[in-house]
Amino acid sequence: MSAKIAIQGIKGSFHHQVVQEYYKEEVAVDECLSFGELVDSLLSGKSDQAVMAIENSIAGPIIPNYALIDKNDLHIIGEHYLRIHQNLMALKGQKIEDITEVHSHPMALLQCMDFLKKYPNIKLVEDKDTAETARRIQEKQLKGIAAIASKTASEMYGLEILAPEIQTIKNNMTRFVIIKKENSFVAEDEINRASLKFELDHKRGSLAAILNVMSDCKMNLTKIQSLPKIETPWKYSFFVDVTFERYADYSKAKSLLEIMAEYFKVLGEYKNTKP
Repeated sequence: MSAKIAIQGIKGSFHHQVVQEYYKEEVAVDECLSFGELVDSLLSGKSDQAVMAIENSIAGPIIPNYALIDKNDLHIIGEHYLRIHQNLMALKGQKIEDITEVHSHPMALLQCMDFLKKYPNIKLVEDKDTAETARRIQEKQLKGIAAIASKTASEMYGLEILAPEIQTIKNNMTRFVIIKKENSFVAEDEINRASLKFELDHKRGSLAAILNVMSDCKMNLTKIQSLPKIETPWKYSFFVDVTFERYADYSKAKSLLEIMAEYFKVLGEYKNTKP
């Protein structure tokens, strides 16, 4: 029996596109309209794995998703990078001049702001999912309303593209992680990236000391993000991604960080696929 993969959004969404590219075989998808619903799908056993957007090259990291992975003790077992092509689409037979509202996910609107500023009379409406918006326009035959979504969504839901490739930066890429309830142990010789979380004592130089250890152990810090600990004012958790060439170097760094940090946790060890 093939695996079931939870996605944020519906068929035709960017999460669905990642499933099609990442998994080598045909898999079933569980369509979830929020990341919280996606996590519930995993925890309940409704799905075996999930695809979750974690950062965008324009809009930056999606911090709440790191917190969701951490809080629910989920494991990152892989990653996939997707070039994002945003298109303005509506019911057939309309022009941009006929459009009064554009509906889409807030991230999609943000990625296309330079284009949208050219049309100040068009109202921007935030929605849960790019593809779901496209489907609703078709199902309810909503004239005067456009969606921003993928080319696949326009084909799947019979909409006409009024303006292709409207994202501000043409080399727009989103990084997605593949997550599971239980850890999947990847062979050490394949692991060259890790996602970590640690908490430090609030004293001068504590973060610098950790970063020095990473550097000494030949870690390449690709991202660092702090998140306040709600229950402990002025204390922060740090989420970092590191890449490395030798697992032995990473293992040494991990042993030192476990000693130096007040709290240390591995969110995932997996293969770096950055293009």
